[in-house]
Amino acid sequence: MRVFFDTSAFVKRYIEEPGTDKVVEICMQADSLVLCVICLPEMISTLSRLVRENKLSGDDYQKTRDLILREIEDVEICHLTPDVVTQTMRCLENNALRAMDALHLGCALIVEPDLFVSSDHRQLEAARSEGLEVMEA
Repeated sequence: MRVFFDTSAFVKRYIEEPGTDKVVEICMQADSLVLCVICLPEMISTLSRLVRENKLSGDDYQKTRDLILREIEDVEICHLTPDVVTQTMRCLENNALRAMDALHLGCALIVEPDLFVSSDHRQLEAARSEGLEVMEA
């Protein structure tokens, strides 16, 4: 099974929060994982925010970041291409999405995963309307 994760779901693989168990289970069942190129910067942004909010120590930040960087080597990354940008713009025109959420969806539409996983309700609704099989994390 080829699974596309948006950042809101994939970060749960590394930060314990509601939905973490489901994300870990999906990752274990997947044959391949796919992420949008912006997922890593968004995850680092999330981890940095948690450090600023004193919800994550500096040491835990380093360990988590290093783990993500090691594990992401085995993940397929969808890069920005003209086709991805075209799909993203179409998603923005047809759905109530923020630009970055639409970019994840645009990538997913190009790579055609078996499952699209997100924690964002609007994004899940848009993905479903675009014909993707979805799961909330």
